[in-house]
Amino acid sequence: MIKKLFQTILLKMGKSYSIDESIPDSLLISVLINRFLMLVRGMFFLRKKVFLGKSCKVLNKSNFVFGKSVTIERHTVLDGYAKNKIILGDGVKIGAYSCLTTTSHLSKYGIGLKMGNNSAIGDYTHFGASGGIEIGNDVIMGSYISFHSENHIFTDKEKLIREQGVTSKGIKLGNNIWVGAKVTFLDGARIGNNSVVAAGAVVNGVFPDNVVIGGVPAKIVKEI
Repeated sequence: MIKKLFQTILLKMGKSYSIDESIPDSLLISVLINRFLMLVRGMFFLRKKVFLGKSCKVLNKSNFVFGKSVTIERHTVLDGYAKNKIILGDGVKIGAYSCLTTTSHLSKYGIGLKMGNNSAIGDYTHFGASGGIEIGNDVIMGSYISFHSENHIFTDKEKLIREQGVTSKGIKLGNNIWVGAKVTFLDGARIGNNSVVAAGAVVNGVFPDNVVIGGVPAKIVKEI
C-alpha cells in the first residue's frame, strides 16, 4: 500500500524509477513525512511549491525562478543578488550545506546561476556565480563540487593582485553530464553534452561532446 502510494507520487513528479521491493515501509513513511514538512516550509518562507530543508536562507527571493519539484536541502544559503534571474528548473536538487554566492564584491554586481531540468548536485557545493554559471538538463553531480566563475588578473607586477581586477568568462555545462565528487570548475570552463568529469578533476578549458575528462588540470581521457 505504502509503496504503491509512493510510486504514484514519484510518477506525478516526473520520476520514472521503480522502488526497490526490499525498501521497508518505515523508510518510505519517513521520507514522505520529511518531504511534506519541507513543502510546508517552502510554501511558508518562499510562497512557492519548493521542498525547503531546515535552516536554509534564500536572499532576494524575488529574483528566483523555481520550476516544479525543486528541492533545497538543509543548511543551504542561496544569494539571489544578481543581474540575471536565478533559475532552478523542474526537478532541480541542491544538496545540504551548499552555498550560492553571486555578488562577491560591491565593485561588481554578479551574473547568477541557471540550472536546467532534472539536474542535481550533492552536499557541500560552492557556487561562485559572480561571473555566471549555466548548467544544462539532466546533469548529475556528486558532493563537494566547487564553481569559481571569476579569476584574478595578475599580469601587472607593479600592482597588488587584489587591485588588478578579475576575468568573468563564466562556466557552462551542457546536457546529460555526470560530474564526480570534489571536482573544481574554474572561470572559462566549458563541458560539452553527454560527458563525464572524473572525481577530483580541476577543469579549466573547453571540452567537446561525448568525452570523459579527468586529472589536474583536466584532460580528455577517452571518447564515449
